[in-house]
Amino acid sequence: MPPVASVFSVIGEERSGLRTRATSAGRAAGTTTLRVGSALVEAVGELADAAVDRVLLTEERVTSAAEGRRRLSAASETEDLSDKVQRVVVLATPIVRVLARGARFTRLPWAMIASSSVSIGLTVRTGVRELQVLASLVAYRLEQATGAPSDPRLVKKVAIDLYLNPKRVPDPTESRLRLVRLTRKWLLLGAFGRSTSKRAGQALDAADRLDAKELAARWGTFTQSAVVVGL
Repeated sequence: MPPVASVFSVIGEERSGLRTRATSAGRAAGTTTLRVGSALVEAVGELADAAVDRVLLTEERVTSAAEGRRRLSAASETEDLSDKVQRVVVLATPIVRVLARGARFTRLPWAMIASSSVSIGLTVRTGVRELQVLASLVAYRLEQATGAPSDPRLVKKVAIDLYLNPKRVPDPTESRLRLVRLTRKWLLLGAFGRSTSKRAGQALDAADRLDAKELAARWGTFTQSAVVVGL
Protein backbone atom coordinates (compact mmCIF):
# COMPACT_ATOMS: atom_id res chain seq x y z
CA MET A 1 0.00 0.00 0.00
CA PRO A 2 1.43 3.38 -0.92
CA PRO A 3 2.18 5.83 1.89
CA VAL A 4 -0.63 8.19 2.84
CA ALA A 5 1.49 11.18 1.85
CA SER A 6 1.92 9.73 -1.63
CA VAL A 7 -1.82 9.26 -2.06
CA PHE A 8 -2.49 12.85 -1.10
CA SER A 9 0.27 13.91 -3.44
CA VAL A 10 -1.38 12.10 -6.36
CA ILE A 11 -4.79 13.57 -5.48
CA GLY A 12 -3.25 17.02 -5.24
CA GLU A 13 -1.64 16.60 -8.65
CA GLU A 14 -4.95 15.45 -10.14
CA ARG A 15 -6.78 18.43 -8.67
CA SER A 16 -4.06 20.75 -9.89
CA GLY A 17 -4.40 19.25 -13.36
CA LEU A 18 -8.16 19.71 -13.28
CA ARG A 19 -7.78 23.33 -12.21
CA THR A 20 -5.26 23.95 -14.98
CA ARG A 21 -7.54 22.39 -17.59
CA ALA A 22 -10.54 24.30 -16.24
CA THR A 23 -8.58 27.56 -16.31
CA SER A 24 -7.40 26.88 -19.87
CA ALA A 25 -10.94 26.05 -20.95
CA GLY A 26 -12.23 29.21 -19.28
CA ARG A 27 -9.63 31.32 -21.02
CA ALA A 28 -10.42 29.71 -24.36
CA ALA A 29 -14.14 30.31 -23.81
CA GLY A 30 -13.44 33.89 -22.84
CA THR A 31 -11.34 34.45 -25.96
CA THR A 32 -14.06 32.93 -28.13
CA THR A 33 -16.74 35.05 -26.48
CA LEU A 34 -14.63 38.18 -26.96
CA ARG A 35 -14.11 37.34 -30.62
CA VAL A 36 -17.81 36.67 -31.17
CA GLY A 37 -18.66 39.84 -29.25
CA SER A 38 -16.44 41.94 -31.52
CA ALA A 39 -18.03 40.37 -34.58
CA LEU A 40 -21.47 41.06 -33.13
CA VAL A 41 -20.72 44.76 -32.61
CA GLU A 42 -19.40 44.93 -36.18
CA ALA A 43 -22.54 43.23 -37.49
CA VAL A 44 -24.77 45.66 -35.58
CA GLY A 45 -22.79 48.54 -37.06
CA GLU A 46 -23.26 47.22 -40.58
CA LEU A 47 -26.97 46.73 -39.94
CA ALA A 48 -27.41 50.26 -38.57
CA ASP A 49 -25.47 51.72 -41.51
CA ALA A 50 -27.57 49.87 -44.06
CA ALA A 51 -30.83 50.73 -42.29
CA VAL A 52 -30.14 54.48 -42.16
CA ASP A 53 -28.63 54.59 -45.66
CA ARG A 54 -31.80 53.04 -47.05
CA VAL A 55 -33.87 55.81 -45.44
CA LEU A 56 -31.63 58.59 -46.74
CA LEU A 57 -31.70 57.26 -50.29
CA THR A 58 -35.38 58.16 -50.50
CA GLU A 59 -36.92 61.64 -50.48
CA GLU A 60 -39.63 60.59 -48.04
CA ARG A 61 -39.14 61.99 -44.54
CA VAL A 62 -40.81 61.76 -41.16
CA THR A 63 -41.73 65.34 -40.31
CA SER A 64 -42.75 65.11 -36.64
CA ALA A 65 -42.62 62.89 -33.57
CA ALA A 66 -46.36 62.26 -33.91
CA GLU A 67 -45.91 61.01 -37.47
CA GLY A 68 -43.03 58.85 -36.31
CA ARG A 69 -45.21 57.20 -33.70
CA ARG A 70 -47.92 56.54 -36.27
CA ARG A 71 -45.41 54.86 -38.55
CA LEU A 72 -44.05 52.72 -35.76
CA SER A 73 -47.54 51.63 -34.74
CA ALA A 74 -48.28 50.50 -38.29
CA ALA A 75 -47.09 47.12 -39.52
CA SER A 76 -43.82 47.37 -41.42
CA GLU A 77 -41.30 44.88 -42.74
CA THR A 78 -37.51 45.01 -42.96
CA GLU A 79 -37.11 42.08 -45.34
CA ASP A 80 -34.49 43.91 -47.38
CA LEU A 81 -32.25 43.81 -44.30
CA SER A 82 -33.16 40.28 -43.22
CA ASP A 83 -29.71 38.83 -43.98
CA LYS A 84 -28.00 41.42 -41.77
CA VAL A 85 -30.60 40.97 -39.03
CA GLN A 86 -30.10 37.22 -39.13
CA ARG A 87 -26.33 37.61 -38.83
CA VAL A 88 -26.80 39.68 -35.68
CA VAL A 89 -29.11 37.04 -34.21
CA VAL A 90 -26.71 34.20 -35.05
CA LEU A 91 -23.80 36.00 -33.41
CA ALA A 92 -25.87 37.02 -30.38
CA THR A 93 -27.14 33.50 -29.61
CA PRO A 94 -23.90 32.03 -28.16
CA ILE A 95 -23.41 35.13 -26.01
CA VAL A 96 -26.92 34.75 -24.62
CA ARG A 97 -26.17 31.11 -23.86
CA VAL A 98 -23.12 32.19 -21.86
CA LEU A 99 -25.37 34.57 -19.93
CA ALA A 100 -27.81 31.74 -19.37
CA ARG A 101 -25.15 29.44 -17.94
CA GLY A 102 -24.04 32.15 -15.56
CA ALA A 103 -27.61 32.93 -14.63
CA ARG A 104 -28.08 29.42 -13.25
CA PHE A 105 -26.22 30.54 -10.15
CA THR A 106 -28.20 33.75 -9.76
CA ARG A 107 -31.84 34.72 -9.50
CA LEU A 108 -32.05 35.55 -13.21
CA PRO A 109 -34.61 33.62 -15.27
CA TRP A 110 -31.94 31.66 -17.13
CA ALA A 111 -34.41 29.31 -18.79
CA MET A 112 -36.07 32.28 -20.44
CA ILE A 113 -32.70 33.68 -21.57
CA ALA A 114 -31.64 30.35 -23.03
CA SER A 115 -34.66 30.22 -25.33
CA SER A 116 -34.61 33.86 -26.40
CA SER A 117 -33.18 33.75 -29.94
CA VAL A 118 -36.61 34.47 -31.38
CA SER A 119 -37.09 37.33 -28.94
CA ILE A 120 -33.72 38.82 -29.89
CA GLY A 121 -34.65 38.63 -33.56
CA LEU A 122 -37.90 40.46 -32.88
CA THR A 123 -36.13 43.12 -30.80
CA VAL A 124 -33.50 43.72 -33.47
CA ARG A 125 -36.10 44.01 -36.25
CA THR A 126 -38.16 46.39 -34.14
CA GLY A 127 -35.06 48.35 -33.19
CA VAL A 128 -34.00 48.70 -36.80
CA ARG A 129 -37.40 50.11 -37.72
CA GLU A 130 -37.30 52.51 -34.77
CA LEU A 131 -33.83 53.68 -35.79
CA GLN A 132 -34.97 54.21 -39.38
CA VAL A 133 -37.97 56.33 -38.38
CA LEU A 134 -35.85 58.34 -35.96
CA ALA A 135 -33.13 58.88 -38.58
CA SER A 136 -35.74 60.07 -41.06
CA LEU A 137 -36.96 62.69 -38.57
CA VAL A 138 -33.40 63.77 -37.76
CA ALA A 139 -32.63 64.12 -41.47
CA TYR A 140 -35.78 66.18 -41.98
CA ARG A 141 -34.89 68.56 -39.14
CA LEU A 142 -31.34 69.02 -40.46
CA GLU A 143 -32.49 69.56 -44.04
CA GLN A 144 -35.11 72.09 -42.98
CA ALA A 145 -32.53 73.99 -40.93
CA THR A 146 -29.80 74.08 -43.58
CA GLY A 147 -31.69 73.90 -46.87
CA ALA A 148 -29.24 71.24 -48.01
CA PRO A 149 -29.11 67.41 -48.02
CA SER A 150 -28.17 66.01 -44.64
CA ASP A 151 -24.79 64.37 -44.08
CA PRO A 152 -25.39 60.63 -43.51
CA ARG A 153 -22.61 60.51 -40.91
CA LEU A 154 -24.28 63.22 -38.84
CA VAL A 155 -27.71 61.65 -39.18
CA LYS A 156 -26.41 58.29 -37.97
CA LYS A 157 -24.52 59.87 -35.09
CA VAL A 158 -27.47 61.94 -33.86
CA ALA A 159 -30.06 59.18 -34.39
CA ILE A 160 -28.07 56.54 -32.50
CA ASP A 161 -27.23 58.95 -29.67
CA LEU A 162 -30.89 59.95 -29.24
CA TYR A 163 -32.03 56.34 -29.51
CA LEU A 164 -29.72 55.32 -26.67
CA ASN A 165 -30.23 58.39 -24.46
CA PRO A 166 -33.06 60.77 -25.42
CA LYS A 167 -32.28 63.05 -22.48
CA ARG A 168 -28.74 63.75 -23.65
CA VAL A 169 -28.13 66.40 -26.31
CA PRO A 170 -26.02 64.78 -29.06
CA ASP A 171 -22.48 66.10 -29.44
CA PRO A 172 -21.51 66.01 -33.14
CA THR A 173 -17.84 66.46 -32.27
CA GLU A 174 -17.82 62.98 -30.73
CA SER A 175 -17.15 61.20 -33.99
CA ARG A 176 -17.50 57.62 -32.77
CA LEU A 177 -20.82 55.82 -33.03
CA ARG A 178 -21.97 54.16 -29.82
CA LEU A 179 -22.25 50.74 -31.39
CA VAL A 180 -21.24 48.80 -28.29
CA ARG A 181 -24.08 50.38 -26.32
CA LEU A 182 -26.52 49.81 -29.18
CA THR A 183 -25.47 46.15 -29.33
CA ARG A 184 -25.84 45.76 -25.57
CA LYS A 185 -29.28 47.37 -25.62
CA TRP A 186 -30.69 45.10 -28.31
CA LEU A 187 -29.05 42.02 -26.83
CA LEU A 188 -30.26 42.48 -23.26
CA LEU A 189 -33.73 43.78 -24.10
CA GLY A 190 -34.16 40.90 -26.52
CA ALA A 191 -32.90 38.34 -24.00
CA PHE A 192 -35.39 39.51 -21.40
CA GLY A 193 -38.21 40.19 -23.85
CA ARG A 194 -38.41 43.89 -22.97
CA SER A 195 -40.05 46.47 -25.24
CA THR A 196 -38.10 49.33 -26.82
CA SER A 197 -41.17 51.38 -27.79
CA LYS A 198 -41.17 53.77 -24.81
CA ARG A 199 -37.56 54.81 -25.32
CA ALA A 200 -38.12 55.14 -29.07
CA GLY A 201 -41.02 57.53 -28.44
CA GLN A 202 -38.85 59.61 -26.13
CA ALA A 203 -36.14 59.72 -28.80
CA LEU A 204 -38.64 61.00 -31.37
CA ASP A 205 -39.72 63.77 -28.98
CA ALA A 206 -36.07 64.70 -28.42
CA ALA A 207 -35.48 64.84 -32.19
CA ASP A 208 -38.43 67.21 -32.49
CA ARG A 209 -36.77 69.55 -29.99
CA LEU A 210 -33.30 69.51 -31.59
CA ASP A 211 -31.57 72.74 -32.44
CA ALA A 212 -30.76 71.35 -35.86
CA LYS A 213 -29.14 74.53 -37.14
CA GLU A 214 -26.63 74.58 -34.30
CA LEU A 215 -25.92 70.86 -34.72
CA ALA A 216 -25.26 71.30 -38.42
CA ALA A 217 -23.00 74.29 -37.78
CA ARG A 218 -20.95 72.44 -35.16
CA TRP A 219 -20.71 69.44 -37.44
CA GLY A 220 -19.50 71.60 -40.32
CA THR A 221 -16.80 73.18 -38.16
CA PHE A 222 -15.76 69.79 -36.82
CA THR A 223 -15.47 68.11 -40.22
CA GLN A 224 -13.56 71.07 -41.69
CA SER A 225 -11.05 71.03 -38.84
CA ALA A 226 -10.67 67.26 -39.26
CA VAL A 227 -9.82 67.78 -42.93
CA VAL A 228 -7.22 70.44 -42.03
CA VAL A 229 -5.64 68.14 -39.45
CA GLY A 230 -5.59 65.36 -42.02
CA LEU A 231 -3.65 67.58 -44.40
